[in-house]
Amino acid sequence: MDHSVIDELHSLADFVRWGASRFNEADLFFGHGTDNAIDEAVTLVLHALHLKHGMPEIFWQTRLSYKEKTHILELFQQRLEKRVPTPYLTHQAWFSQLPFFVDARVLIPRSPIAELIEAAFAPWLEVENVSHVLDLCCGSGCIGIATALKSFPEAEVDLVDISADALAVAQRNVDDYDLADRVHVVQSDLFTNLSGVQYDLIVTNPPYVDADELANMPPEYHHEPVLGLEAGQDGLSFAHQILAQAKQHLSPHGILVMEVGASAPALIDAYPELPFLWLEFANGGDGVCLLTAEQLAAV
Repeated sequence: MDHSVIDELHSLADFVRWGASRFNEADLFFGHGTDNAIDEAVTLVLHALHLKHGMPEIFWQTRLSYKEKTHILELFQQRLEKRVPTPYLTHQAWFSQLPFFVDARVLIPRSPIAELIEAAFAPWLEVENVSHVLDLCCGSGCIGIATALKSFPEAEVDLVDISADALAVAQRNVDDYDLADRVHVVQSDLFTNLSGVQYDLIVTNPPYVDADELANMPPEYHHEPVLGLEAGQDGLSFAHQILAQAKQHLSPHGILVMEVGASAPALIDAYPELPFLWLEFANGGDGVCLLTAEQLAAV
């Protein structure tokens, strides 16, 4: 611990400025909830002090205790030296304007599918026609939980993942939102344990990182479970299985929404007969396609 820093910095604002400078100096990667060094430093400082955004401006100039300074610098040290993503340090990530518990057992939420949730998947679905939703490869459960809260408040939602560790995190989030009566975690290798079950919406953000992209990811991503990222040489090993099996689990008016990120061109080349609808997002992001049950059944 650099004791000269503790002696020279006094206020919240001092630590935010110093942290942001060090983060930029170290050329950290920002992509797990923030996109710049200042927001990253603010998040860590407020977390360390048990404070929230929107507090009175005067708080930024208040002096910190020695213990508080030490805690902030310990968090900064992990971010700088180990490149630990900030949500793993705070154990909180935001998705669809909702907070979720996260740790290194799950990927950090960052999907553009949040925009679809806000719009209740309109115009492709009508709220009154959706009674059963599947969040496949659910990780923290953020997509399925946000869908249950914001899109379809009467629907049953299944959160499915092969990882027992991920499902433990998902269950915690289900419990935090008091949704256990209609949101259920299910351990399954894709559709294996879902025989005979049909859904009006299957939404999935499966692993889709190809070998080259995985090898060249910033250090921050290597703290995330490789099980949630790696998808073979072309990034499509899970997408192939999902497309082959989803039609058996969709109701006649149902839709499949699947994120494949940078593997989208490879998917298009692999399925020239499928009329993928590639969705556009006002807040950025791409690589998310939509297919109806009718379109999948025709293939």
